[in-house]
This record gives sequence, structure tokens and C-alpha cells, in this order.
Amino acid sequence: MKFARKEGKADKTKIVYSPHLNLTGVPLEAYDYIVNGKSAIEWVMDRYQHKVDKDSQITNNPNDWSEDLNYIVRLLKKVVTVSVEGARIIKGLPSLEEGK
Repeated sequence: MKFARKEGKADKTKIVYSPHLNLTGVPLEAYDYIVNGKSAIEWVMDRYQHKVDKDSQITNNPNDWSEDLNYIVRLLKKVVTVSVEGARIIKGLPSLEEGK
């Protein structure tokens, strides 16, 4: 998974899941929901990569974790929804006033 490119820059409204599947229309405010220093969307994209360890040649394929081939796509869609709603709720909270 990676972001689409537009004029040499990452287009965070589009996620390239595979050569055959692109997720479009990701709201930019979804990236305001931060988990461990990065957006929840970017965290999922980082953790659910198909990787091969250089030294051991062990393959980590997140598709092996579920028999549902759409698992990661559905997870990413849910994370986008939670991120948008979470950011909306957080913005609507009153500010904290210390010392009262």
C-alpha cells in the first residue's frame, strides 16, 4: 500500500492498495487522528505491508492472517471512518481550563 502520486507529491486522498485496486476519496481530515505519532491510516498502511526480511527471507504477508481476502481493505475503510469521526468529536470538545 502506498499513496498515489500527483505532480511528484503524495496524494493522500488516494491509496494504492495493489496494481488493481485504488481507494479514492479519503478525506484529508482523517489524517488529523493521530496514534503513536502518525495518523491511524498511515499506521495501518505501515503495519499491513507485504514484506520479506532481507536476512532470513521470511515473508510477512498480512493476507495470511485471514481467509477473507478483503480483510485489509475493509479494515482500512473502517479506520478512515473512525479517524474522521474521532477527529470531528475531538474538535468539538470544549477546551480545558487549567487552574479552575
